[in-house]
Amino acid sequence: MVDFEVVSLPEADHPEAGDTAPDFTRPLVNGEYWEDASLSDVVAEGPTLLTFHPMDGAFPTTYVWNEYDDRGFAEDVQVVGLSISSPYEHKDLIESRGIDARLFSDPANGVAERYDIVNDLDGMAGISEPRPAVFVLDADRVVQYAWVAGEWPEFPDYDAVEAAIEDL
Repeated sequence: MVDFEVVSLPEADHPEAGDTAPDFTRPLVNGEYWEDASLSDVVAEGPTLLTFHPMDGAFPTTYVWNEYDDRGFAEDVQVVGLSISSPYEHKDLIESRGIDARLFSDPANGVAERYDIVNDLDGMAGISEPRPAVFVLDADRVVQYAWVAGEWPEFPDYDAVEAAIEDL
């Protein structure tokens, strides 16, 4: 068993409400296959809930996706996630957990760097992942709601996320 303690994270200069979310292209995984896709391609399909999460298998990842499914967010917006996990790991996560979302794979953590939400993992020299973060984007990729963790582990205010989705 791995013990952990709550870790404070440094301030981040991440996109805020009213900003245009930075675009990126990475492998986008669903339950059947993956292909390179850009965030702008995804958002062109409609308003989007973009969620940065820890690597697949970490308890916060499971908790977040379970909460999203319980609240039925995918019924109201497109739901996409992003982590450092590989497309293979994402495909397994989607299948094993029945997640109703597509997941971007970013093993080098470059997207988190562009969004200024990198989390250097304690006790894992040279490994970083995105800190937990949520961005509700309208059909023009404009951020309507932003939440970024200030400590690890930390979870979004799901009621606030739900309200932001309802306001789209």
